Amino acid sequence: MTLGPDQVRIYEVKRIDLEGAIVIDGFPSVGLVSSIVANYLIDTLQMDQIGIVESPAFPTVSLVRNGDPQHPVRVYAGRPPADRAGRGADKIVAFVSEFHPAPTIIHPLATAIIDWVQEQRCSLLVSPEGLVVEAGPPHGRAGGPARLNEVKVYGVASTRKARELYIEPNMIPFAEGVITGIAGVLLNEGRRRGFDVLTFLAEAQSDYPDARAAAKVIETINRILLRTPLDPVPLYAEAERIEQQLRSIQRHAADRGRAGEPQQASQPMYR
Repeated sequence: MTLGPDQVRIYEVKRIDLEGAIVIDGFPSVGLVSSIVANYLIDTLQMDQIGIVESPAFPTVSLVRNGDPQHPVRVYAGRPPADRAGRGADKIVAFVSEFHPAPTIIHPLATAIIDWVQEQRCSLLVSPEGLVVEAGPPHGRAGGPARLNEVKVYGVASTRKARELYIEPNMIPFAEGVITGIAGVLLNEGRRRGFDVLTFLAEAQSDYPDARAAAKVIETINRILLRTPLDPVPLYAEAERIEQQLRSIQRHAADRGRAGEPQQASQPMYR
């Protein structure tokens, strides 16, 4: 069936039982926090692709990786290894994309996601987000590197039950402000339907991929949602690499500016 210009459909390419799963929204956000979190989970858990999301409003591109064409919006599923007692771990689903959805498609896209999540009887939907902090040295004081405990994470939930269970005992409640995009629609829809949606907002820089903020979100997900915690250490190392590369690019840009040389566009720092 042909889709209208603002319609969205989720196609399953592999059917598995997702009852009780935790679902991660991995569409780009401030500092690409949600995208980094989703990609980290997909890589770490070696998650399988189980579906694609289609709409005429999406870019007409194919992402080729290891010789395989990939749809611009994909759905993956997997789970952490069982714990030492042999107990099964949580099922995790991740929606992931490399592009920012057009404003006209955000509402139907978010609605399609939460419709599908409820149809699959998943338990919880999580939207990691970056919370813009003032421009300046990357997460540090006087140009120094940041410590993870300097990155604050705020939380908001769509239901009172989720707020009392997950947010209030574990992080700073996000009491006043505006959450836009897919995360905002998911929160509103979750409240309207009585379905648990959480948004974790980590302080992030808006002008580069902020893996340190994403690491803090992974730490939060580990601590309050997963029975078998993941190892976020590789993401911490990625944060260091990105910040070192950023400082190097800034130094070269400053040197070229002083020398009157034309500045060239830098390569992406997160792929």
